[in-house]
Amino acid sequence: MSDDDLDALALLHDPVRRSLYEAVAGRGGEVGRAEAAEAAGVSRTLAGHHLDRLVEAGLLESGFRAPERKGPGSGRPAKVYRRAAAELSVSLPPREYATLGAVLAEVVEELGAEERAEAAARRAGERLGRRVAEPAGSASSGGDPAEAVLRERGYEPYAEDGRLRMRNCPFHALAMEQPLLVCSMNLALCQGLLAGLGDDPDRARLDPRPGECCVTLSKTNGD
Repeated sequence: MSDDDLDALALLHDPVRRSLYEAVAGRGGEVGRAEAAEAAGVSRTLAGHHLDRLVEAGLLESGFRAPERKGPGSGRPAKVYRRAAAELSVSLPPREYATLGAVLAEVVEELGAEERAEAAARRAGERLGRRVAEPAGSASSGGDPAEAVLRERGYEPYAEDGRLRMRNCPFHALAMEQPLLVCSMNLALCQGLLAGLGDDPDRARLDPRPGECCVTLSKTNGD
């Protein structure tokens, strides 16, 4: 944990900045000032000020989008924003779980224990699913229980073409180092979650897309 991380995250305590950050992050791509301002319910000028503060803090990145029309009168390129690729972490007291995770992933690879790692991930997902399903009515209170759990776990699910995709991979740093192992364990975890919820594990499958989680879920059984 660094002072810069703390200062950056402290900016999100302001409700306007937090709304703007969520508006940009929730789009999964480039967002213009006008779009972000409308989503946050503030003026374009105020949005621009706070968006640039978020860029300075490293929470967002900025660039420019060329105008759709070319030639005279087409206007200047529009400034756009997207979520920064860098990760910020705050832990009191400081912890180094990512380092341990990287070491364990390397051990699994050296031992050739990928199948056992997937089985362990599936069991972990089943335990999580059962904990969610146990409280009376929690699994049938409306909506998709799996989507709710994934949202709480930081996957940022969203619907597209009859499937649930995830904008964020909670294991991104490890997945960059050990993509095959981490993605297969992530799939097993999600399948276990579905099984623990009493749902069809085959709803989850690998369908990687740049910048997003490698796992997607069909919206309903049989899709």
